[in-house]
Amino acid sequence: VPGTGQSYSANVVGYDRTHDVAIIQLKNASGLKTVNLGDSAKIGVGQAVVGLGNAGGVGGTPSTAVGQITALNQSITAQDESNGTSERLTGLIQTDANIQPGDSGGALINSSGEVIGMDTAASTGFSFQTQGNQGFAIPINSAMAVANQIRAGKASSSIHIGPTAFLGVEVDTSSSAANTQGATISGTIASGPAAAAGIGNADVITSLGG
Repeated sequence: VPGTGQSYSANVVGYDRTHDVAIIQLKNASGLKTVNLGDSAKIGVGQAVVGLGNAGGVGGTPSTAVGQITALNQSITAQDESNGTSERLTGLIQTDANIQPGDSGGALINSSGEVIGMDTAASTGFSFQTQGNQGFAIPINSAMAVANQIRAGKASSSIHIGPTAFLGVEVDTSSSAANTQGATISGTIASGPAAAAGIGNADVITSLGG
């Protein structure tokens, strides 16, 4: 936590991939300062903003990116460069502030210091299908609506409650390893569930949940 230097373990409460919003709950944390929320329904093009985050993932004092709102209700596609899958994010605030990978999850604030959006930016392995110096943020009203649904434990077609299921395996997707019976394992993550269960290289996963 910038300003205190303290680190915390956390649990995943839930997430919504289609809105790029997740909630984590810090363990044994108390007395932390909270932000002042603005109303993203009242923002406009030309309004001055500052993006706060962790540009480049270097940690330390939060980075700042100054700019203004250049458009509202924008859409972008975030593509996973490793497998070609993509997520479409809509209803975004567009800004000319230089929001960079690592800034995601940081605050987009107005001149009164109120949070009006949550920064979203491409990161290692992901790219945005956009052009030019463009930064994007999720309107805070939208982010909080999703957050409140997660906190209420209300799952939906897009909202997942709890952490992601994790096997800890690497799957060989080459044509030479193609197996009509299932997924061929090329490696396991040390201390992961699969390794603990004795799954190893060249084993084949034939079903899940059975």
